[in-house]
Amino acid sequence: MIQVLNAPKNVVAFRALGEVTANDYKTIIAPAVKNLVEQIDEINFLFLIDTDLENFTATAWLEDAFIGLKNFGKWNRAAIVTNSEKAISFTNAFGYVVPGNFRGFKKEFYDQALHWVQGGTG
Repeated sequence: MIQVLNAPKNVVAFRALGEVTANDYKTIIAPAVKNLVEQIDEINFLFLIDTDLENFTATAWLEDAFIGLKNFGKWNRAAIVTNSEKAISFTNAFGYVVPGNFRGFKKEFYDQALHWVQGGTG
């Protein structure tokens, strides 16, 4: 399940809980990302992963990739907040091969991640 989190107007922010499916991406994340692009022509994205990565269905991962590819040139900043070292390392490395800035943060640094993704330094 995906929850929408309160965030500044230039950011879309979500929290993953329990099982995450392709439908969650299609009905919650994709429309919010589309709306943000229509408003500011870029994507500032925060994703708090509060579930095990194994709880993402295979089709959820495919839908995630589709959203990324569909908006390939629009990514500005993306913060992935999780306690998974693998996910943080992947996110940090991912930023070297795609447009935009991608950073992984530990959950205890959620506030720092939100500040950074909205355009702050740090």
